[in-house]
Amino acid sequence: MSGISGAAGGLLGADAVISCPHGGRVSAPNTSTGALLVDGAPVATAAHGYVVTGCPHTVDGVPTPCVSVRWTAHGGGVTAGGVPVLLDSSAGECLSAAFLPQGPPVVRPTQRKVTLQ
Repeated sequence: MSGISGAAGGLLGADAVISCPHGGRVSAPNTSTGALLVDGAPVATAAHGYVVTGCPHTVDGVPTPCVSVRWTAHGGGVTAGGVPVLLDSSAGECLSAAFLPQGPPVVRPTQRKVTLQ
């Protein structure tokens, strides 16, 4: 783990409560990133795929739900296994099935306890 450089925010765990801007649920994969845990859950990284389910978004009456999230982690910040971890302030974009941007994900703020085993 390296020190934070130019980044501020709390670490996101794989169990973080995240939604698309239309209310769909964002699910992070439950994959281990080594020994870095946030409240007992593996820390979330930009390398993982994030899926959106239940997005009700429509454009001109045509369903165009968010289906995934693409994150941009802070460069030079904390890493887990050489991959940048996600913070609650990390930039992200919810995407449609056609990879069209549909707005930023919404992260519910929480107090987290970080442990390194």
